[in-house]
Amino acid sequence: METQTKQRNSFIGSIGFVLAAAGSAVGLGNIWRFPYLAAKDGGGLFLVVYLALALTFGFALLITEVAIGRKTQESPLTAYSKISKKWGFLGIFSFVVPFIIYPYYCVIGGWVMKYMFSYLAFQGQVAVADGFFTGFITSQWQPIFYTVLFAVLCFIIVYKGVEHGIEKYSKILMPILVVIVIFIAIYSLFISHTDEAGVTRTGLQGAAVYFIPNFEGLTFKGFLTVCLDAMGQLFYSLSIAMGIMIAYGSYMKKDVNLGKSVNQIEIFDTGIALLAGMMIIPAVFAFSGKEGMSAGPGLMFITLPKVFNSLGKFGEFIGLIFFVMVMFAALTSAVSILEAITSSMMDKFKWSRKKSTLVMAASTFVVSIIVCLGYNVFYFDLKLPNGSVGQILDILDYASNNVLMPIIGLLTCILIGWVAKPKTTIDEITLNGEKFGRKTLYVVMIKFVAPILLFIILLKGIGIL
Repeated sequence: METQTKQRNSFIGSIGFVLAAAGSAVGLGNIWRFPYLAAKDGGGLFLVVYLALALTFGFALLITEVAIGRKTQESPLTAYSKISKKWGFLGIFSFVVPFIIYPYYCVIGGWVMKYMFSYLAFQGQVAVADGFFTGFITSQWQPIFYTVLFAVLCFIIVYKGVEHGIEKYSKILMPILVVIVIFIAIYSLFISHTDEAGVTRTGLQGAAVYFIPNFEGLTFKGFLTVCLDAMGQLFYSLSIAMGIMIAYGSYMKKDVNLGKSVNQIEIFDTGIALLAGMMIIPAVFAFSGKEGMSAGPGLMFITLPKVFNSLGKFGEFIGLIFFVMVMFAALTSAVSILEAITSSMMDKFKWSRKKSTLVMAASTFVVSIIVCLGYNVFYFDLKLPNGSVGQILDILDYASNNVLMPIIGLLTCILIGWVAKPKTTIDEITLNGEKFGRKTLYVVMIKFVAPILLFIILLKGIGIL
């Protein structure tokens, strides 16, 4: 164990760890899913529920995974067996999830690159044409080409390792991303638009819809829906139950204040999520009202380009920096997902980083091609247990996010809360004599509250609730 600890790569400092972990958390889920849910679930009401859960439920799961990683100095595939030999199977689940997610994340990253290059070539007006997005993803070779470009960037960063790859690029990309997000968020507040009916709406009115809680027509069942949506979003936002935080935790030096670093990740990620809403909701509200918000790719690839187009030439510039920002967010997240499966191969089979990265990148790329072809050659519709209808990408997303991730989170709570006991992670959190201010809250969450909430999320995901 000692030999492995000395040989293992690590983040140079706590800032590198926080930026890399925050980069993983700040992904596409924050940019298109968070604003949609906020608009759907009563604006400020969703924000209050989300913040409360982030400080309790999300915090408990996040700090648990980071502590498991640093304590064992192992990747997700092998870390759980170090906590308890009988629970090694949980490591397999934690490997399978990022292996499923990474291929389709690269495909969506390719979509982002397509739009970024369109705006870079001053073709933003072409991107708003009816059928542009559908025509692009259903074409046979274009999506594969852009997926290759995106996957190569991820491969290069992970291939270079922790210090010279992940940490180095996180320190460059994350500050740029923050500046762009803040700029667009402020700009969105001052947008004004008069529709064909003569109704004028402003970005500030949209911000009011976003921040002020709306209790109109709220029922107990409706409030439960808000809570479930907020809990589900935390998986996307904090990269929980994906093996990522265990892998990154294993690269954290023992003298770094673990609790403080996790608090910084929480603040960074939640701040970006809130700003993402400020970027999108005021702008979309000004042009389309509340009805303009839609979930998933439609919001980012169809609705927002129309907003940018209506702003004239300056809209081309706003569109470009928006998709550059989304590109950075997608890249930092995808890198963390590839790192989770790469580090697993290194620890399980004692492969070099070079071999592990090559094997994982190549095998997942095969799946990426299948996902691309799922919109043309392999196209079909399948009704999923939660009532939605999807193609290959949607099926992979459903299996990972709605089924496997809640199971991993639930079993991790049982392992740490009842089998190995909370002291296992608390000892790691307070390793250097640090104070753990939320210790009592943590024990209650990991043993009682979080397992119940995760079980409810799982029931919702498989269509029982």
